[in-house]
Amino acid sequence: MTTQNQKNERFKRLAEYRTNEVLKRLRVLSNCANRSAYNYTEDEINKIFSAIEKMVKETKTKFHFPKSKKFEL
Repeated sequence: MTTQNQKNERFKRLAEYRTNEVLKRLRVLSNCANRSAYNYTEDEINKIFSAIEKMVKETKTKFHFPKSKKFEL
């Protein structure tokens, strides 16, 4: 197996595991929506999802390949 294949296999394995962990934690977070067990405000919910969305956006940008830039003086 080539080094590129090994790196890709490692990426797939880790990305799948870590993505499933994030999804699992989001499901756990959704348990907090139970109004009979918890009391919360719309502002608190907005803060939670603003933080999550910011981190998703930051993480996603790290995966984008930059377009080749021309060198200019």
